[in-house]
Parts: sequence; C-alpha cells; structure tokens
Amino acid sequence: MLLGLVMISSSSVVVAMETYGRTYAYVIRQSQALVLGIIGLIVASQIPYTKWKDWAKPLFVITVILLIVVFIPGVGKVAKGAARWIDVGFLRLQPSEIAKLAYIFFLSAWLQKQGDKIKHFQTGLLPFLCLITPAVVILMLQRDLGTLMIILITSGLMFFVAGASYGQIGVGFLVAGVVLLLLIAVAPYRMQRLTTYLNPGNDKLGTGYHINQSLITIGSGGMWGRGFGNSLQKHLYLPEPQTDSIFAVTVEELGFVRSSLILLVIAALGYRGYQIAFRTTDLFGRMVAFGIASWFLFQAIVNISAIMGLIPLTGVPLPFISYGGTSLILSLSAVGVLLNISRNRYGAAG
Repeated sequence: MLLGLVMISSSSVVVAMETYGRTYAYVIRQSQALVLGIIGLIVASQIPYTKWKDWAKPLFVITVILLIVVFIPGVGKVAKGAARWIDVGFLRLQPSEIAKLAYIFFLSAWLQKQGDKIKHFQTGLLPFLCLITPAVVILMLQRDLGTLMIILITSGLMFFVAGASYGQIGVGFLVAGVVLLLLIAVAPYRMQRLTTYLNPGNDKLGTGYHINQSLITIGSGGMWGRGFGNSLQKHLYLPEPQTDSIFAVTVEELGFVRSSLILLVIAALGYRGYQIAFRTTDLFGRMVAFGIASWFLFQAIVNISAIMGLIPLTGVPLPFISYGGTSLILSLSAVGVLLNISRNRYGAAG
C-alpha cells in the first residue's frame, strides 16, 4: 500500500495538475481511501466470518441494484464510453468493485449449501451459470470486460475447488467461449481490441496507442530504472499512468529488478490466502478465503499481463497499488475477512 501511494504520487503529478490544478490531488484522495480501508480491515477482521453467510444474499441483491443504478442519468457517471461509477457529489463509488467481494460471499454460501449436489448438471453447473448471468449481462452493458473476467475466473475456480467435475468445467469453458464470440459480434469495439492485441503496431497513433506507449514505458526502465520521479512517459504520453498503467510507470522508474519484487509480494499474498483456505475446516470459510486469494492474484496477473501486451487491454487496477478508492477500501476489507478466517480456521467463528 505504501508503495502504491509513493507510485501514485509520482505517476499522477502531471495528470493531477492538468485535471485539478494541484500536483498531489490523486495521492491525497488515495490516502483518504487508505484510512477508510484500514478501518474496514479492522472492522471486518472482528466480524465472525460466518456472519457473511447470513448477509450474502441481501448483499448480492444490493450489489446488483447498485450495478443497475449506474445507468440512471444524473447518478451514474460515464467515462470513455463506460458506465461504471455512481457519482452524487459527496459520494463516488464503483459498484463493480463491490461485486467482486459480494459474488465471493454469495457463491461460497451457495456452494456450501449444495454440497455434493454440485457434481450433477441440474443441481451444479446449470444453477451456477444462472448465478453468474447477472454479472455477465450488467458488466457487458457497462463495457467492463476486465471486472467480468476477474469475477468469472474467481467464480470458476471456486466452483472447481468445491468439487465440480472436469466435464462440467469443460462445458463451462465452451459456454464462455460461445458467449465471448457473441459479445464480440454485437460490439465491434471488442473485435477492434482483439485485432489491436494481435497487431499492436498497425495503428500506433490510434487503437494501438495505449499498448505501444505501455511497452515503450516498460522498455525504458531497463534493469534498474530511470530513478524515482524521473518517468518521461507520465508527461501525458502514457494513458492512465496512475490507474491501469501504474505498473508500467513503476518499471520505468524502478527498473525490472526492483519492480519484480511487486510480483513476489503479490505471489506471497496469494500463497498465504490459499494456505488459509486449505487449512480451514469449514467449507464456507474455505471458499471465501480461496475466492479472495484468487481475486487478488488473478486481478494482478490480468493487469500486468495487459499492460505488457500479453493479453488485450482490459482496464482493471493493480490491487493495493493503482489509484482507486473503492478498489482499495474493498480490497483491504477483504483482507480483514481473510484475517478472521485465519484466526477461526479450525472451527466456525461464533
């Protein structure tokens, strides 16, 4: 988190001055979110994790409502063609970040309730596909493919670990492939992203601008970087330097060697989360811990892979490092849940 604040303070100075007329506007806002996030972590760590099983369904319903609210004119905010935020002046939040944790709670409660019945198509895969359909529909309407990828990966892994068969996973992949093709067919901009990914050098000043600037930024860092604060690409060359592209600026300033430590820390976080999950005797707690660890790990993989051109650009933040108040608060609150599961992993919390 501290590295995130440091890198936001460096990567956002030019954008902050252009947008708000203040050099450190973004880092001040992120610091405020950090305080709220730490409070959320402390509170969540004290709540018996089994309580989330009782609250899972109403939290899921509220989250779906919030995801729909972003489409209401005057309440939802549209940026770069995507409707993802609720902005009512004193409150600005991104419901899709809440959806990541809400889905984990909801699926964990459902998987525990189903037990061995998830091995059968009628009581396993079919209702599972129905449960994730609201996320697919709403997030596609929001043009938020990145968040949808994280939810689908996390949900699919939870379903598999809970006992789903290889056949069900195969059918699930087939369904996901068909849906992806349909989504590309109905929205040409997704096909454009795919072709840009396959041929990033074709339109360097148009659709391929972001990825080409990202690769230039990363390549400029070399082994040890230009030095903290010395990024050239953050001077309005690289889009979203404080959010989606912050890892590229980090590599440019700190270099390959030091930036690799971020990968090690994220891997360690995922490993500890999985350790907690598989040492937990309660199935609900195991699924929640596994889901949270998978969320952090695969969101980091998607963010870094996209910014390095390994997958199409998706627009998801790097956990704990990218600028984004809702993301940081929810992530820290999820860590609090993990801590509570860890303390009570040999028996359900009271």
